[in-house]
Amino acid sequence: MFGLFKKKKEPGFDFSAIGADMHSHILPGIDDGAKTLNDSLMLAKRFKSLGFRKLVATPHIMADYFRNTPDTVNRALDTLREGLLQNNIDLEVDAAAEYYLDETFESKIAKKEVLTFGQNFLLFELSYINAPHNLFEVIAKIQDAGYQPVLAHPERYPYYYNSIESHQQIRDTGCFLQLNTISLTGYYGKSSKQTAEELIDNYCVDFLGTDMHHLRHADALKESLNLDRLQKILAAPQINNLLL
Repeated sequence: MFGLFKKKKEPGFDFSAIGADMHSHILPGIDDGAKTLNDSLMLAKRFKSLGFRKLVATPHIMADYFRNTPDTVNRALDTLREGLLQNNIDLEVDAAAEYYLDETFESKIAKKEVLTFGQNFLLFELSYINAPHNLFEVIAKIQDAGYQPVLAHPERYPYYYNSIESHQQIRDTGCFLQLNTISLTGYYGKSSKQTAEELIDNYCVDFLGTDMHHLRHADALKESLNLDRLQKILAAPQINNLLL
């Protein structure tokens, strides 16, 4: 009976071993992440408490829904940076984007109208419903344009669930794979969790990302620190967050 009132176990690790997050939706008012500057600042404080020193904000860019441009992203970045300064929150924030593989993505690549992070890394995502028929062609075009492709949260696409061979084929093209850390908690469901674990066990994780949208994600991120697989990565990091 008294066990019902036990406090949750506090994690003995934080994210200071990697220091930087390369996938979040913390910029205010431009996608389905933080709606206001106050929302952004609350998320920034949670990032700090979890050991992060730097963030790369990656708002959605989609043809039919979030029609962001480098200008709208950079203006939101300026707003957040000013808010952090005024509130004495010591957190470095840069911005790139999370591009949806739609009919406009290839033209943005060709025109080099894309936002990248780190060593010219370009983050993109896929449909959750239909497997892309042109994935390998698009990866090649990204590389030919001088960018390094990074596929966002491959563990969340149902058509790749529990198919390590599919993930390895993508990675073999030179495309990096970015795991949503909270997938390990079961936040997105059992199949996504199992696929995330399989990616880690087969050394197929190149980046860890929070994909932070709101405080519920922050709570799940803290919970993930109690997990053995995440502790293993953080104790002996071999992922590219260290390059940011």
